[in-house]
Amino acid sequence: MCRHLAYVGPPRSVASVVTDGPHNLVTQSWAPADMRGGGTINADGFGVAWWPEGGEGATAYRNARPIWADPAVVGVLTQVRSTGVMGAVRSATEGMPITAEACAPFTDGRWAFSHNGRIDGWPGSVAALAEWLPAVELLTMPALTDSALLWTLVRRRLGVSPPGVVLRDVVTEVLDAAPRSRLNMMLGDGTTVWATAVDHALSVRVDEASALVASEPVDDRDGWVPVPDGHAVEARPGHLDITELPTRNAYREGRA
Repeated sequence: MCRHLAYVGPPRSVASVVTDGPHNLVTQSWAPADMRGGGTINADGFGVAWWPEGGEGATAYRNARPIWADPAVVGVLTQVRSTGVMGAVRSATEGMPITAEACAPFTDGRWAFSHNGRIDGWPGSVAALAEWLPAVELLTMPALTDSALLWTLVRRRLGVSPPGVVLRDVVTEVLDAAPRSRLNMMLGDGTTVWATAVDHALSVRVDEASALVASEPVDDRDGWVPVPDGHAVEARPGHLDITELPTRNAYREGRA
């Protein structure tokens, strides 16, 4: 069911963000500690996105191989430094393609996006949501996966509504259509991280210098805050906001 993280802070190597700490993202790919809803290993590819200094948008490297099997992680990515990094390791839902294009993070301009979870009843459960998207956006999705559809729904709204509102609205719409979905989404622009926790683990650590949002804490340092299920996060250095989202129980009881 995937693991992901995002970092914002002082410049550091892209590789260090996914390899530092005793429970780093590479370790979480083969020994996750808090997988929920199935899955024991994240070996169906990985991706890393970063924001080059002076660049206009996010750059991504993705591979369908397991993260531990790609020498570029400790080779090439050690030479790249950034103040913002997002990484993801993938455990593909049965029937989903295993390709580099299906691996998060997905990027467009300054935005990078990752999804940990699944849309229940895919694809039929969200067919009505897809009908609202322009045909060209559906035909150019990065991959035919639930995560890519979520990214397309999110990207469509960016620039119209604030990022946190965009994630909340997409969670609301998808849970309305498929209430048993697992929707840990992560969105970043290189300065701020927005994320949701819906039926999957999420933790965050923020101090005055940096912010790190991750499926699981990468180390045992003080300051990690578990994000309650059904909540959203906005994090950047010196700032942490955790707010409640509409929950599937609210839908079932007709309150949302």
